[in-house]
Amino acid sequence: MGESTGPAVMALGALPSLAAAGSLVWAVACRRTEVRQRLARLARPTAVCAALSLITSFAPLRAGSGWKLAEAALLSLLVAVVTRWSREDHLAWALPSAALAVTLWPLPLVTGDSFLESIGIGTFWLLPVAAAVAAGAYPRRQELRRRRAVAEARSAQRLQLSRDLHDFVAHDISGIVVQAQAARFVAATDPAHAVLALERIEKAGLSALAAMDRTVRMLHGPEAAATEPLPDVSQLRPLVENFTAAGATEAHLDLPHPVTERLSREAGSVAYRIVVEGLTNIRRHAPDASRATVAFTPTATTVELRITNDRGAARTSARRVARGGGLGLPALTGHAQALGGTLTAGPHGDGGWQLTAVLPAAPPKGKTP
Repeated sequence: MGESTGPAVMALGALPSLAAAGSLVWAVACRRTEVRQRLARLARPTAVCAALSLITSFAPLRAGSGWKLAEAALLSLLVAVVTRWSREDHLAWALPSAALAVTLWPLPLVTGDSFLESIGIGTFWLLPVAAAVAAGAYPRRQELRRRRAVAEARSAQRLQLSRDLHDFVAHDISGIVVQAQAARFVAATDPAHAVLALERIEKAGLSALAAMDRTVRMLHGPEAAATEPLPDVSQLRPLVENFTAAGATEAHLDLPHPVTERLSREAGSVAYRIVVEGLTNIRRHAPDASRATVAFTPTATTVELRITNDRGAARTSARRVARGGGLGLPALTGHAQALGGTLTAGPHGDGGWQLTAVLPAAPPKGKTP
């Protein structure tokens, strides 16, 4: 083999360089909104340019090494662009061909050298390809991480939205339904009781609207959601009183004062959600229960929460467990476990039901764990 300077040979030697340069010009010489789409379609032109480079490198008559250096530079640039923008399935056949073209082009020019020297030359020219792959792979990886983070944030936001709707709005709506049913039956015989029911319906509706407003603000970003803290155990007393007033079940709250101080804000919010879920389930699945108890029991390092109701829930609750539970309990179980606690539910006493949660708590003042 030898170099030739004839016009035809020079034109053939310039063809891979011109094809690579033309591909890059085609990708960027368009409207700004289309550049990324064209850059993502450079894998096939890169493979074609690499094939032309290999053909001209090992042809019987070859152009000067100047064109081959230009080819190596342009192919390395294409490798970086393809690595950054092309689809993963296109990389499998575009990158190896370009790497071979850049790595092997000097070998026909160094005839007579040993095999090891040829390997050394090929390895040296493989370095620009590796650098081009790294230059394209780093921003590609960063973009993938950013997209994954955005997708995870959106998923967490949707999950939080569903939890808020279930934990708070569903509780208020179920209270509205109970009050509306009661008002319908007593409206003709006891108008005063119906008026009280309508007042409770109004109050529950306003509470549901407030929860909806908080949820909608959460959709506008974490800063907007953080402006209004979620309810905690300090707001349980009116919740239990409203539950008793809204139905036939009399609910009692046992909340020792140290509990409020020892639970963190996050644990207090989870405890509030658990109570809301427990009372809502009693209203839905044990409407004939005569008594419900919400009791907090502090220990050295935890606070135990028990929500218990008497007869009326066993059959329905058993069906819920057999189906794997509803939306609320599995989510709240995850909340409790994330804090290092537990949540269980099961039959209790003579046809009753009990929801038990154990949440971590700060040690009592003046004591160390």
